[in-house]
Amino acid sequence: MSTADAINQGDVKYSINEKGIATVIFNHPLSNSLPGRVLKKLADTITELGQNDEAKVMVLKSEGDRAFCAGASFDELISIKDLEVGKQFFMGFANVINACRKCPKLIIGRVQGKTVGGGVGLASAVDYCYATKFSAVKLSELAVGIGPFVVGPAVERKVGTSAMSQLAINATEWQSAEWAKEKGLYAEIFENIEEMDAAVETLANKLASSNPEAMRLLKGIFWEGTENWDTLLQDRAAMSGQLVLSDFTINAISAFKKK
Repeated sequence: MSTADAINQGDVKYSINEKGIATVIFNHPLSNSLPGRVLKKLADTITELGQNDEAKVMVLKSEGDRAFCAGASFDELISIKDLEVGKQFFMGFANVINACRKCPKLIIGRVQGKTVGGGVGLASAVDYCYATKFSAVKLSELAVGIGPFVVGPAVERKVGTSAMSQLAINATEWQSAEWAKEKGLYAEIFENIEEMDAAVETLANKLASSNPEAMRLLKGIFWEGTENWDTLLQDRAAMSGQLVLSDFTINAISAFKKK
């Protein structure tokens, strides 16, 4: 697959059932990685559903039965040639995290498999996350010369500074789904996708029949202390946008893509 094809593929779809459960699905043929256009559509979809009275609760998932999300699109990363373009790409992740944060509806995450970098950020930005036992996590950014700057606040909020530091520093090592559950990223892990989906449906149905105003107020309390994230994540995106232009990062990503 060419770089242009990789950047232009992928999509986001959603549906709302009769009970008010909105299901948002993102996809990309390269392990559900996230180019900028998919990130924008994902942020816009979450924001729009937050304002849609038909949607009572949201489920965020990716397509397929393997990787949940491979993080940033390496094809797009390696195509970045100036600082502003770099910053705007990483703002894609910032905008998705902030859309989740500001959405007045509770968001259930459904993680079916391994998740890397920005995918760990997504799992951290939802309000309640289920996963299978295959859903290992890794923050690989340092290994390619960047750092988990944009997703860092969301991950740290969910798992704490110590666990966040472990992921960020030991950037080539996977941590198991059990580890992620112990640290608070996953609420529960399941033997297979079928068991997880049953649990997602049960919780979503309960929330869809709960008091919308109570859930909105509760979500606001959960996210207290993050009011500065519009500015914070923008500053973090600029850090990543600068680093992605370095020879170190360009060479590291090129080497990774050849594996």
